[in-house]
Amino acid sequence: MHHVTRVENPRWLNRLSRYSNPGRVVNICFFIVLLFSTLLTWREVRVLEDAYISSQRNTLENVAHEFNNQLQINIDRLTFYRNGMQAALRTPLTFEGINRADAEFQHKRALHQWSISLDNRRTLPVHGVSDAFVDETTLLSRDNALLGNELTAALEVGYLLRLSTTLKRTTQQMLYVSRAGFFIASNSLGSNDDTVEQYYALVTSPWFTAQTEHNNPERGLRWLSWMDDTPKGEIRRVAVSLPVDYEHYWHGVLAIEFSLPQMKQLLITATQGEEEGEYRLYDRKMNLLASSLSPGVTPSPLSEPEKAQLAQAFEHDDRGGLRFTTRYVNWEKIRNFDGILLRIHNLDEGVRGDFGTISIALGLLWVLFTSMLILAWVVIRRMVRNMSTLQESLQWQAWQAWHDGLTRLYNRSSLFDLAGKAAKQSEVQGQSVSVIQLDLDYFKNINDRFGHQAGDRVLTLVASTISAQIREKDLAGRVGGEEFCIVLPGASREDACAMAERIRGRIYGREILIGKSKTLRISASFGVSSSDEKGMFDIEYLQSIADGRLYLAKQTGRNRVCCQDDDSQ
Repeated sequence: MHHVTRVENPRWLNRLSRYSNPGRVVNICFFIVLLFSTLLTWREVRVLEDAYISSQRNTLENVAHEFNNQLQINIDRLTFYRNGMQAALRTPLTFEGINRADAEFQHKRALHQWSISLDNRRTLPVHGVSDAFVDETTLLSRDNALLGNELTAALEVGYLLRLSTTLKRTTQQMLYVSRAGFFIASNSLGSNDDTVEQYYALVTSPWFTAQTEHNNPERGLRWLSWMDDTPKGEIRRVAVSLPVDYEHYWHGVLAIEFSLPQMKQLLITATQGEEEGEYRLYDRKMNLLASSLSPGVTPSPLSEPEKAQLAQAFEHDDRGGLRFTTRYVNWEKIRNFDGILLRIHNLDEGVRGDFGTISIALGLLWVLFTSMLILAWVVIRRMVRNMSTLQESLQWQAWQAWHDGLTRLYNRSSLFDLAGKAAKQSEVQGQSVSVIQLDLDYFKNINDRFGHQAGDRVLTLVASTISAQIREKDLAGRVGGEEFCIVLPGASREDACAMAERIRGRIYGREILIGKSKTLRISASFGVSSSDEKGMFDIEYLQSIADGRLYLAKQTGRNRVCCQDDDSQ
C-alpha cells in the first residue's frame, strides 16, 4: 500500500530551483566579473585619456603663451612708436636738420612724388606724393595745423627704425602711412620706384582702411589677414596696425606687416622643444597662416565640417578640444592676435607616445584576463554540467528508491516511513490521523482479458485520480499489486470517509479506453480507519484496521466505502 500526494514540486520550489540553476549561476558570475573588469579597464583608459588631454592642453597653453610674448614685442614696438609720434606732435624737436626738412617739404609738396631724408646713414627717408593726389580723395587730407610736426615725428620714427634695422632686431616690415600724403618704411617696398603707386597701395591696404574712425571707433589695435596681389601671384599677408591720433585728429597708421614665412618662424620659435604634435596658426576666418611642420611637408587640411565645428566652438570658449576621426585637436585663442592656435595630434602619434603605450598595455592585459576568464568559464561550465548530470542521476535513483515506477506514488517502505513521522507529529499537535485503504475490484480479470498493458493503464489512471483529490500534505502510495493506501494527517474519520467516497465516485465515474473503441469502467472498494476511534497513532495498526474494513466492503458488495467494523451501523 503505497501512494504519494503531489508528484510535482511546489511552485515556489520550482521557481527557486530555476533561479539557483548552477549553470545559470556560473553564467551570471562570469558576466558580472567580465563587466566589472571591462568597466575598470575602461575607467583607467579614460583616466589616461583625460591626463593625456590635460597634458596636450598644458603644452598648447605654454606654446600659446610663448607665441603671445613674441607678438607682444611687436605690439609694444607699435605702441612705443605711436607714443613717440604723439609726443613729437605735441612738442617737436627744434634743430637745424628738422627745420630744413620742414622747409624742404614745403618746397616739394606740389611735386608728383618726392623724398626727404636728413641722413640716409642714420634715418629712413620719408616718401610722399603731391597735394593734388591728396586732394583727389576724402580719405586723405593735408589740412591740419600740425602737418609739420607730423613730418618731423615721422623722421624721428625713421631714425628708430633705421637703428633697429641696423641692429637686425626685426625682419618684419614696419611702416607709418600718413593721411597727409607721405609714408616711411623700415624695408624697401620692392623694386618699383613709383612712390605714387606705392603710396596708393598702402592707403588702400586693408590694415589702413580698417583704422578709419568709422571702422575702428575704439581706436585700438587691429590684426588683419588678407590676400595680396604680387607679380608672382596672390600671397597671404598678415598685419597689425594702430591708428595715430592726436587731439581728436586722425593723422595716420602705424603698421607691422608679416609674411607667412615670418609667421611660421614665430611659431617654430614658440614650439621649440615640443616634438609631438603639429601646431597651426589660423586667422579668425579659419585661413591657415603657419604650421610647425618642417619645410616642404604639407599639412593635411581640415575639412569644411571640421572648420565649421571649430569655428562654432570658438564663439563660446577661449580654449578647448575636439575629437575627429583619426586626430584630436586642442585649440586656444591667441590673446595678442585675432586668431587661434591649434595643436593637432594624430592617432598614430598618440599610439607611439607614452599614453598610447600604457593604453595598449592595459588593453592587452584586459584581453589576457578576458581570455583566461573565458577559459575558466568553459572549464567550470563543463564541470557544473557533469555535476548536474550526476546530481540528476542520483536524484532519479533516490526518487526511484522512494516511488513506484508505474504510478509515481510512494512505494510501500517510503510511505510507511513518512506516514509514521506524520502520525507522530499529529499526535504531538493533538490532531487526528486517518488511513484509507483501497483495492480495485476484479482487477485480475482485467489483466487476464485485456493484458497487463491495460492493467497498467488502469493503475496509472487510478493513481492520477488519487493525486488530484488529496491535499498537499496527504501521503499516498501503492502498497500492493492493485492496492493503494492514503494517509491523511490532521483529518478525522468523517473527513477521511468523505474523501474516500469522493475518490470512489471519481474512479467509478470514468471510462477507460483500453483498445480501439473499447472502454472499461472500473470500481474500487475502500476501508477507512482513524486515530480518533481508539486514540492509536500507530500507522501499521491503523492500516490493518482499514484493510479489514476494505475486505468487509468487498464482502458486502464492492464499489463502496466501509468506515466501521460493522458496516450495518
